[in-house]
Amino acid sequence: MRKYYALAFAVFVIASCGKKDVTTPTTQPPVVPPVTTTIAPPPSLGFYVVGYIPSYRDPATIADNKYKMCNVINYAFASVTSTGGLSVAVPARLTAVQAKAKTYGAKIMISVNGSIADWKNMAATPAGRTSFVKLLMNTVRTYSLDGVDIDWEYPSTSDGTDITYTALMKELSDSCHTNAKYYVSTALTSGKYVGAYTNAIRDELLQSNYIDFYNIMAYDDFNTSVPYRQHSDYTLAQVCLNYWMNTRKIPSSRVVLGMPAYGRPSGITQTGTVLTYADILSKGGSSQSDSAVVTAGGFTNYTIYYNGQFTIKKKAMLAKNSAAGIMLWEMGQDTNDANSLWKAACDTLGRAY
Repeated sequence: MRKYYALAFAVFVIASCGKKDVTTPTTQPPVVPPVTTTIAPPPSLGFYVVGYIPSYRDPATIADNKYKMCNVINYAFASVTSTGGLSVAVPARLTAVQAKAKTYGAKIMISVNGSIADWKNMAATPAGRTSFVKLLMNTVRTYSLDGVDIDWEYPSTSDGTDITYTALMKELSDSCHTNAKYYVSTALTSGKYVGAYTNAIRDELLQSNYIDFYNIMAYDDFNTSVPYRQHSDYTLAQVCLNYWMNTRKIPSSRVVLGMPAYGRPSGITQTGTVLTYADILSKGGSSQSDSAVVTAGGFTNYTIYYNGQFTIKKKAMLAKNSAAGIMLWEMGQDTNDANSLWKAACDTLGRAY
């Protein structure tokens, strides 16, 4: 019996000595670096040359060199709806304008407008603003756009929309500026008449990086009861830039001077009497003047006031020397020949096209 136990013990020892010390390796999961998200403005375009193309304008009627003159094209408009949604006007034309812009190297942005009531209702709550910003960003991605231009006319300190406008622009800016991908701009009233509209644009926006550039609407200073009044003279351009840059302290690198490609009468109704620059020339107006006597809208031989090439050149030089760009409302109102206002501006700037 002892022999048996001794034999069994010997076999156990031999077997134990024959085993290797095997350690089962543990598989480590791959190290995934954290996703880093930065919020910062995209690169500046230097001197902004911004042209608007509205949805009612056939993009094919605008000469190709007009697209080449711009480094930003704003398609107008997508609109805030009564339910806080977003409606893009004539999507096929947005697609066509986007293709033209990309062909000629311009950034393409969607400009957003809406009624006072619809803007106010949409922006009144955090949920409404967040939902609207999501709709905007989905539109930007769907159409392969480069940013958003807000044309809210106008937030006001009189109804509290200065607060909700500021909140909306901050949230939109954070979305556009995620990883410095998209631009955000906004239209501003001229600044000639200081009050509820100008004061609604708060310093926390103007003196920060939330907005990449501001399109100053230095036009439409008309009066239906006062005659002989130019709606967009050179002095108005100076007043606008002085107010927004010197009084309100917007950095000059973000200020774009708006110019009109249309004319208005003074002292009479504006219904049927506002004409495009191209129409004014077709009725005998001169590209070298700022006024003409025309007949339209049931009025015979009334004076219409506009910007000719000389004034446009002066404004372009003013912007070149003191601001960061020029803007034209709107491209389709201009001519496509040597009388073109946009051509005169770009030639003054030395811009190749």
